[in-house]
Amino acid sequence: MNKKYFGVIPPIITPVDKRENVDEEGFCKLLDHCIEGGLHGIFVAGSNGETMALTQKERDKAIKVAIDHVNGRVPVMSGVMDSSTRRVIDNIKSLEQMGGTCAVITSIFYARHTSQDETIRHFEQIAKETNIDLIIYNIPMFTGLKLNAETVMKIAEIDNVVGYKDSSGSFPEFMRCLTHFKDTDFACLQGSTPYAMPSMLIGADGFVPSIAPLFPELFVKAYEAGANKDIDLAMKYDILLRETSKVLGMTKNATSANKFALSQLGFTDKRVIAPQDSIQPEEEQKIIRKIAEINEQYAEMKASLK
Repeated sequence: MNKKYFGVIPPIITPVDKRENVDEEGFCKLLDHCIEGGLHGIFVAGSNGETMALTQKERDKAIKVAIDHVNGRVPVMSGVMDSSTRRVIDNIKSLEQMGGTCAVITSIFYARHTSQDETIRHFEQIAKETNIDLIIYNIPMFTGLKLNAETVMKIAEIDNVVGYKDSSGSFPEFMRCLTHFKDTDFACLQGSTPYAMPSMLIGADGFVPSIAPLFPELFVKAYEAGANKDIDLAMKYDILLRETSKVLGMTKNATSANKFALSQLGFTDKRVIAPQDSIQPEEEQKIIRKIAEINEQYAEMKASLK
C-alpha cells in the first residue's frame, strides 16, 4: 500500500487581521509549529478554517500561503467545497494554478438535497475536469446531507478519488468503510476526535483534530499507539483526546474556542470572522485552566510510562 494521506492532519484555523484578511505572518508561524511538532499534514480552508466566511480572494490566499509555505514538507489538503459543481470546478482550477495537489470536496450545500446520487454525479463531473487528488468530506451538519457508506464506496471508484474524511459522527457507517477499504491505498480519516482512537484500532489511517496544533506531541503519540494497535496505550490516550475536545464546547462557537486556544501559542489572534459570536472573558479563563489541566495530565501519563 502507498497511502499519501495518513496520521494527524489538523483542519487549520485561518488567522485574520482586523480587516478579516489573512494574517500571513501568524499563519506561517502556526504552520511551522505544526510541522515541527510532527503533525502529518495540513487541511487548509476547511470548516474550522472559516472557509465560507472568508472572501474568495482571502480564501485563495489562505490556500496559497499554506501550499507555498509548507513547500512539500507534508501533504496539504485544500478545501474547495461550494454550492454547485461548477463552482467547485472553478475553485479547483484556481487551486491547480496555485500548485495544489489535493482537493477536499463536500456535497453541495444551501440546496434542497434530493438523493445520495447527486453527490456521486458531483464527483463524477469534477473528476473529468482535474487530475489532482480528490478527498470526500462528509460533514452533514454543514451540507444538510449525510453520505452513507454505499455512496462513499461508489464515489471511491472514481480514479483520482483517494480518500475519505468522515465528520458525520456515524461510527457504524465509518466502520463499514474501514472494512470495505481494508488493504487498499484509499485513505479513511476520522473527523470526529472522540472516535479517533477506536477508529485507529480498527483500521483508520488517521484523524483530523482541530485542536491538535495546541498539543502536537500528544496527538502524534496517540496516533502511533493506535497505528501500532496497542490497545491499552491507545485507550489511555483516548481519555486525554476526549479531554481536548471539551475545549471546543466551552463557548457558544467552537471556532471561537479553537482560535482562542491556539492563540495561546503566541502566533495568532483569537479573532473570528463576523458575525460569529466571539469568546467571553470568563470563557477564556475556563479554556486556559483546561489547557493547563490537560498538559498536567499528559505529563503524568508520560511519567507513568517510563
